[in-house]
Amino acid sequence: MDFGILMGDQPVNVSATEHLDLMLRKVEAAQAAGFKYLTIGQHFVYDGFRWFQPIPLLARLAAELDDDVKLGTTVLIGPLHNPVILAEELATLDVITRGRLVIGIGTGYMTNEYETLGADFSKRYDMLEEQIALMTQLWTQDRVTFEGQFWTVRDQATHLRPVQQPRPPIWLGAMKKLGVKRAARHGDVWTITPQQTLDQVEDLIGIYVTERQKRGLPLNKLPLRRELHLGTDADDALQKFAAVARVKYVSYADKGMQLLDKERVDAEFLENVKDHVLLGNPDQVRQEISDIAARLPIGPLLVRPHWPGMDAEQTAAYLSEVGREIVRPLQDLESVAMEQFIAS
Repeated sequence: MDFGILMGDQPVNVSATEHLDLMLRKVEAAQAAGFKYLTIGQHFVYDGFRWFQPIPLLARLAAELDDDVKLGTTVLIGPLHNPVILAEELATLDVITRGRLVIGIGTGYMTNEYETLGADFSKRYDMLEEQIALMTQLWTQDRVTFEGQFWTVRDQATHLRPVQQPRPPIWLGAMKKLGVKRAARHGDVWTITPQQTLDQVEDLIGIYVTERQKRGLPLNKLPLRRELHLGTDADDALQKFAAVARVKYVSYADKGMQLLDKERVDAEFLENVKDHVLLGNPDQVRQEISDIAARLPIGPLLVRPHWPGMDAEQTAAYLSEVGREIVRPLQDLESVAMEQFIAS
């Protein structure tokens, strides 16, 4: 089982240079701890917290990359980008990483980002599908002619290809049934969000599999995002997790993330998160991951090592502990194959 991290945001009252230094320290600590995927999401005009834009940041982090480690976006907000520009920037980034880029892309969920950038939030799903189709042509063809609802390219030469052919892997983010079907049609995998219970995930994987099979598309194991916190037992780990994560969960719910109920997060944080966060002592968490792997065709498993307000030392300590207690002991763990999942 490969493990990865999500590199997130920081409060805006932390200086941008200190934020960058934290990112560099996080990359160093994660690789030392055995993590194989380093990923970051995207937001624009985000109130209270700073998100570095992923493409320039990952280009900088590529200089720190070990040979067996990949960089990824989880997720780019696709419809907010011109697909010609995005395709060329991502191809450049794939070259910079020597073919170790994973492209996580989705629609996002914040209407103010679309309003600010002049995009129609109600058409975001159609835009995403068209964007992926056009970018794929730009990555794989010598000349492109494309007539779409949102973008048109008329017999233009392409000059920039990614190292990975026919293109880097596309991970499509989705939270609900229709989004999972879209991920099955237009991506290589569906990126499983951390707010869903395992029963919900199992049902959605079934939908993903059916959609892929209808189209004769290959079935790949699915990256699973999960929050993870260690303690002396599950209750202790839950309390420690609440101490660092509650503020951010409230912020997510306040900004409209559909899978989080704002009132419940605000008033019942512990009850709201305990059914989708990996919590406990190292033995308990290793067993829980092993149980998930025996049930679902997953990999890699992505965790968040840093919550806004944590400093570099706290983040490095988290990564070291999780690397020692979880990542390295489970490096030979194999999840159930897709064929076994389908047969069960």
